[in-house]
Amino acid sequence: MIRALHHVQLAAPAGSEPLLREFYAGVLGLEEVPKPPELAGRGGAWFRGEGVEVHLGIENGFRPARKAHPAFLVDDIDAYAARIPGAVPDDLFPGFRRIYVSDPVGNRIELLQFA
Repeated sequence: MIRALHHVQLAAPAGSEPLLREFYAGVLGLEEVPKPPELAGRGGAWFRGEGVEVHLGIENGFRPARKAHPAFLVDDIDAYAARIPGAVPDDLFPGFRRIYVSDPVGNRIELLQFA
């Protein structure tokens, strides 16, 4: 039986950790958590918030995910839309307000708020 989703893994190019920290911690408000020492040498960064964890791993030949994406439920979608340039609103999901944004390396991110 599946009990919960532990984390979502996204890829990123080598050297992008400062940009990832700025976006996932600074803009989205997630807390960076230390990677286990056995994995820290691989680069990347891990972030955690209430009920959500995102791992960004370094991938050679990185290409951003354009269709596949995590969707984060938020309390104030207008606040996120105001501080993320290029946020694209979408009203096609009944019961929700949502926007699509890109992280600094081009991965697609969906933010939703109950309507």
